[in-house]
Amino acid sequence: MLKALHAKSGSQLIIGFLIGIIFGFLLQKGGVTKYDIIIGQLLLTDFTVLKVMLSAVVTGMIGVYALKGAGLAQMHPKPGSLGSSVLGGLVFGVGFGILGYCPGTVVGAVAQGSLDALFGGVVGIIIGAVLFAAVYPKLEKGVMKIGDFGETTIPQVMHVSPLLVIVPLCAVIIWLLYWLESIGL
Repeated sequence: MLKALHAKSGSQLIIGFLIGIIFGFLLQKGGVTKYDIIIGQLLLTDFTVLKVMLSAVVTGMIGVYALKGAGLAQMHPKPGSLGSSVLGGLVFGVGFGILGYCPGTVVGAVAQGSLDALFGGVVGIIIGAVLFAAVYPKLEKGVMKIGDFGETTIPQVMHVSPLLVIVPLCAVIIWLLYWLESIGL
């Protein structure tokens, strides 16, 4: 069934679009498309964003590896490097800090009518994409090659079963979520 779907790019686009709408709806219902919630996270006074993200990490880890274990999905890690991670983190962090939205939450905020997200976020994303495309050839040969670690995953680097990473990491995240709730954050 999934192999037949994989061959149909039009169906994949429709499914991706529908999942994107559901994702945005859930972000909005979780409160993480609200400027005050995001700023509260940056000021370490409201941990709603962290809770939503950590819940997604646990769900994603379990879901992806369950699908892989059942033979319904394959892993296709993208190549990475220390240089590209630092550069991407800096660009993301500066934009996030200035505007108060990340790329996912800015789209959700636009959908709920936030004009600051529309004019600051969407316009900023477009300008940033154009600038990145213009300088990418130079970055690709320079900073993005620093500390190249290829297409590896954490379990591959550690030479262990993915379960030896997933189970303890999920346990720590679930404990952290419980602890944050118990202290009222």
